[in-house]
Amino acid sequence: MPRMLDVSDDVRAEIGDEEADRLLAGESAPGSYDCTSCRTPGDCEQERTSTVLFIGDETAVLAFAHAGCLPSQVVKVTEEQLQGAVRSINADQARSEPAPAAPKKAAPEQAVLGVTSGLILIAGELHPALVVEPTAPIARPGTAGAGDDFLPLLIEQGFMPVTELAATPAVLHGWSVLLAMGQLHAVLQPGTHGGRPVAWWQAHQPLQVTEGWRTAANKHQQVLMFAAPVGSIGRQPREDLLRDALDKAAANGQLVAAALPLAGT
Repeated sequence: MPRMLDVSDDVRAEIGDEEADRLLAGESAPGSYDCTSCRTPGDCEQERTSTVLFIGDETAVLAFAHAGCLPSQVVKVTEEQLQGAVRSINADQARSEPAPAAPKKAAPEQAVLGVTSGLILIAGELHPALVVEPTAPIARPGTAGAGDDFLPLLIEQGFMPVTELAATPAVLHGWSVLLAMGQLHAVLQPGTHGGRPVAWWQAHQPLQVTEGWRTAANKHQQVLMFAAPVGSIGRQPREDLLRDALDKAAANGQLVAAALPLAGT
C-alpha cells in the first residue's frame, strides 16, 4: 500500500528531491511513528502523515506528525532546542523519561515575556490557554520614556480587549501557536509581505505542557492567548489562582485576548 505521506515544497527544498522521493517511496520513512505533536502512535501506511523538518543552527531533524495535528512544514529552532528535542525523541524510543533540559540562558532583553500555560473554563468547557505578561513595561519601538504600550501594540495586531471571560475570543488568523514534539515551542505572527510566519515569542527551551492541556489543544485545534501588562497577573502556582488573576485583570481593563490556531493551520 502506498504511504500516505505529505512532503511540503518547503521541506522538499531543504532535504532535496532525491531524499523527498525516497520518503514518498517508503524507502526512508518509518511505517509507524510517534506523532511529534500529540505524541500518540501513527502509521503512514494507514493515515495521512506530515513530514516536519526542524532546523537548528547546525543540525536538522526530520519528524512525523498526524496530518490532522500539523501540516508538513519547516520549523526553525535554536540548536539548543533541537538538541533537547533529539534527547526527548531518544528517551521516548527507550521508553524512559526525557533527559533534563539544559540550563536556561539569560535573555539579553530588558523586558522578557513570561508565558504561563493553563486550562481555562469558559462557558462550561475547558480551553487550553497561554497567559503572557512581560517582566517590565514595553515601549513602542522608536520611542523613549516610561510608558507601557504592550496592550495597544497587541490591539493594533488584532487582539481584542476582554472585560470578562464569558466567551472565547475571536480567532486571529495569521497568528499561531507551535506545539511540536509534545511541547510548546513558539507563538508565531505573520511574516512581512505575506512571507513565512516568524516567532513573536520563542521558548529558550521547549516548555512542557500537561497532557490535559495538550489534549484540549488538539481537540479545539486552537489555543487562547491572554496578554496583560507587567504586574497584572503574576506567576500563579495553580489554575484556579490564574483564573482569578485573569478575571481581575479583565475587570480592570488590563487584558486582551485572541484564539490562535495550532501551528498556523
